[in-house]
Amino acid sequence: MFENRKYIIIFVFSLVCFVFIARLFSIQVLDENYKLAAQNNAIHKVVDYPYRGVIYDRTGKLIVANDPVFDLMVVPKEVKEFDTLGFCDLLQIKREDFDKKILEARGYSYVKPSTFMKQLNLIDFARIQDKLINYRGFYVQARTLRSYPQPVMANALGYIAEISKSQLEKQTDGYYRQGDYIGKNGLEAYYEKELRGKRGSRFVMVNVRGIEKGSYKDGELDTMSIAGMDFTSTVDVDLQIYGEKLMRGKIGSVVAIEPSTGEILSIISAPTYDPSLLAGRQFSTYFDTLQKDTTKPLFNRPLMAMYPPGSIFKMVQALIGLQEGVISPSTSFPCLKKQPFNCHNHVSPLDLFGSIQHSCNPYYYQVFKRIMLQDESTSAYKDAELGLQKWRDYVLSFGLGQKLGVDLPNEKGGIVASKNLYDKVYGEGRWKFSTIYSLAIGQGEIGVVPLQMANLAAIIANKGYYYTPHLVKGIGETMYKPEEFMVKHYAKVDSQHYQVVIDAMQEVVDRGTGASARIKGIEVCGKTGTAQNPQGEDHSVFIAFAPKHNPKIAISVYVENAGWGGSWAAPIASLMIEKYLTDSISRPQLEKRMVDADVYK
Repeated sequence: MFENRKYIIIFVFSLVCFVFIARLFSIQVLDENYKLAAQNNAIHKVVDYPYRGVIYDRTGKLIVANDPVFDLMVVPKEVKEFDTLGFCDLLQIKREDFDKKILEARGYSYVKPSTFMKQLNLIDFARIQDKLINYRGFYVQARTLRSYPQPVMANALGYIAEISKSQLEKQTDGYYRQGDYIGKNGLEAYYEKELRGKRGSRFVMVNVRGIEKGSYKDGELDTMSIAGMDFTSTVDVDLQIYGEKLMRGKIGSVVAIEPSTGEILSIISAPTYDPSLLAGRQFSTYFDTLQKDTTKPLFNRPLMAMYPPGSIFKMVQALIGLQEGVISPSTSFPCLKKQPFNCHNHVSPLDLFGSIQHSCNPYYYQVFKRIMLQDESTSAYKDAELGLQKWRDYVLSFGLGQKLGVDLPNEKGGIVASKNLYDKVYGEGRWKFSTIYSLAIGQGEIGVVPLQMANLAAIIANKGYYYTPHLVKGIGETMYKPEEFMVKHYAKVDSQHYQVVIDAMQEVVDRGTGASARIKGIEVCGKTGTAQNPQGEDHSVFIAFAPKHNPKIAISVYVENAGWGGSWAAPIASLMIEKYLTDSISRPQLEKRMVDADVYK
């Protein structure tokens, strides 16, 4: 029995030895690829990074393009002794920088490539290309860098940068590796998967001096990169350029929307910055400078700056009052210039039309009071609670107090006062109408972002509905557009109630507080606002749409610390409207005054 085991063991060992000998014979004699690999010393896997999808405006004009750049990569294991000072002179870096980069590369991996120097341009690449053969272990990796034919729309576009450690850890598809670039903020981040494309790779054989000697296995293992999908934006870049020109020297925002589709025509955050600053080797320096700027150019005001809506909210109050039946177009109230609200000089009493035209504060105190107190209980506290909930449901249906769902990151939803908020502040059953009446004129516990203001103008223009505001017109060759941007959302006010508000908004511009927005030959419907600002001068606010019939543009303009709405916001809005509808400006003096003004200085 033991003899049999001995022969079995001898047979197994002999078989294993035979397999190893056969494999070695195959590798060393029969397979030329391994012979070549041995002769050439190394096989490198070179990542083929795809071109990122470019971005166009709604008319086909290029907004974001790609420029070639080159990363200098290093594999520490392959680096041999060489003239370090000569290498530093070649790259125009200091010796201590060289030592630091080598240590970082070794800390990442001794055998894997890592970035030694990022984003060499074509000139720098040409200068060092032929000399790199003298420095074994270093090679060049081609990439692309974003470029901008026009230095506009920075806050909406966002930027690309090297992926962070936390992003690497959180990724779910395993696509990214250390040193890869990823969209951060703006459209670049929101549509990252569509824009990034798909990387490829190729295997090349290199000799002891690092010189490529050809493809490994004739490219049998290579994979092609797939370029990212091109992106067509809804933005009119000419209108965007013009709006940013008008907003120079001001803090605030402009948002323009096509009411019939929800497409964003222009989205401006002021002050802004040149997007090319965050597209090169000096990214960290410029980013740090922008972050420290007290005017906050990186802060995307159209989506993130929350303000009291002020008098533009009176139109929402009017529509809710009409729907609830507590007022009619003929309902009149005297303008009692006393507490709780003062008012400016105008005729009195006013009906609904006149209250919008002259922006009467006491009128909307009475409207809000009627909405809130409909004698639904015997307690003033309980009645206010029931009225507030009913009122709040209406307000939310206008897209306020919640995120609209725009295709940009970091959107804020604003705030609309709720029972829970007041219970927390005052205690349950301890607040009533007299506690919260400031909501009547868009002050108090209510805040909106400029995108919501423009969307409100679009709702009124459409007589009761809106599409989610968006920046995507089409993706790729098929011009695919996500379905969520093609769904109508309805406010809880019937369409027949809007006409009186629309007529009054036209009167605001023709003969009221928004007269500075008049445009010859165009019926503009608008509403001024002067939002209170406890920290300084009041904010100038204006929303509008035009033309009155079959509106093509709805707009909101918010200029911080600029005073009443007719002084700055209304003229800027009217110039934007005229530019978009006629591609010309008939009021050059007004344009010059808006462009030259430095409101925040």
